[in-house]
Amino acid sequence: MPRAGVGARQPHRLECPARCWPRSPLLPHPLPDPAPAMPSLGVQPLCTEQYGSRGARCYLPSPDGRLSCVGDEPGRVGWRSLKEIFMSVFLPQGYPESVSQDYLPYQIWDTVQAFASSITGALATQAVLKGVGVGDQTSTVAAATVTWILKDGTGMLGRILFAWMKGSKLDCDAKQWRLFADALNDLAIFMEILAPAFPACFTLIICTSGFFKCIVGVAGGATRAALTMHQARRDNMADVSAKDGSQETLVNLAGLLVSLLLIPLVTDRLQLTYILYGLFTALHLYANYRAVRAVCMETLNRARLRLALRHFLCQGWVPTPAHANPQEPLLPEFQRHLRLTLGAPLHLLVSSVAEFQQACEGNSRNYLIALNRKAGTVAVALRHGASGVDTIQACSHALLLETLLCQALPPGAVEEETLQKLQWQLCGAPDGEVWAALMETHQLLDRLFPQFLAGLVSAGWVTDRNLLGAEEWRLDWTPKDKKTL
Repeated sequence: MPRAGVGARQPHRLECPARCWPRSPLLPHPLPDPAPAMPSLGVQPLCTEQYGSRGARCYLPSPDGRLSCVGDEPGRVGWRSLKEIFMSVFLPQGYPESVSQDYLPYQIWDTVQAFASSITGALATQAVLKGVGVGDQTSTVAAATVTWILKDGTGMLGRILFAWMKGSKLDCDAKQWRLFADALNDLAIFMEILAPAFPACFTLIICTSGFFKCIVGVAGGATRAALTMHQARRDNMADVSAKDGSQETLVNLAGLLVSLLLIPLVTDRLQLTYILYGLFTALHLYANYRAVRAVCMETLNRARLRLALRHFLCQGWVPTPAHANPQEPLLPEFQRHLRLTLGAPLHLLVSSVAEFQQACEGNSRNYLIALNRKAGTVAVALRHGASGVDTIQACSHALLLETLLCQALPPGAVEEETLQKLQWQLCGAPDGEVWAALMETHQLLDRLFPQFLAGLVSAGWVTDRNLLGAEEWRLDWTPKDKKTL
């Protein structure tokens, strides 16, 4: 056999550092240490490989024809292994490429709020148990059981009613509903903490709190699902949701450990209980606000479309999702807005044949629109088969009317003279001339919408689907240029 060159390693098996590859349960022993880097000896690597965004490793030829794997230095393998074990347990596979860019800041603040909520929840649990008679020899098991059944039953009714009334709206405004759910949860916890101080109304207070908490469960769970859909970028919703559950479980476990230390301190000390509740509730609300503010969604809801259209009319270009999302309102606004019904039935648009003909006149689009200035409403009927772009155009038309009726136009707006003329017509024209003004807004939108849509696409907004909250009513009508037989 030919003798190996000076400085060459003895032949060895294929070697991989434990850092670069998860240890298989089929291997009884860890793999041997990796071979030292050979490129310094002039050996060209045959190939390199990488697991997601983790460190790369290369394969070099050994003198005996086998492959040798070269990775990081041995001293870094242990630390990297611990880090990768933690990531594999609590983060989705393929992180960070498999999730959205806002995943990490959202999860950090979500972790903080979950910890604070766990502490306040423990304080509330202690108060409820005290209120139902735990530790009181005069209380009966039957009375405590009845109170608990009433509390759970009231909550079940609340869950059904809230899902029926608001279930279809939770996707459209996931951020706002998420913040609402956590604020309502804090209110429910506060009621439970106060309940023992009012024995005569204890059952009523507890049932009301249970009602609120079940609303929180519906709103929080639904909005969490919407946010998970946004975060999952590789059709990995199940993995993202499962790892979020693992993170929440770990945080709740930490909260339980802290609660074990706090409960003996606050027992029979109401003032300290109220102080701790106030501190952790403030932390909970702040962390929730920062969490939902960190979310950057690329799908258009009405608030984000309103911001994008307003910016386009004022500046002539469409803001990116990263620019518009921080401006999205998370709390109720006191600005005047038209009440918009998207996907409305025909009776909300017109009440006579003449009005229907006026709505259809010169309209070759896949929607009809009607404005009621006295009621402050705008109704939009969508045609059967209307696409996502058609829905965005219809909603943009309604928001354009809102801008003309409710807001002042800034100097230098796109087609400023036309907008000012239409604003005067819509605000000051008699009721009989409103339809003529609407027809002119159709013509204006025909000129502006192609530019606006191209700006949305180039800015990174999703246009093939949306969260504009359209109702299910759809119409079919014959355009005026088509004659019926």
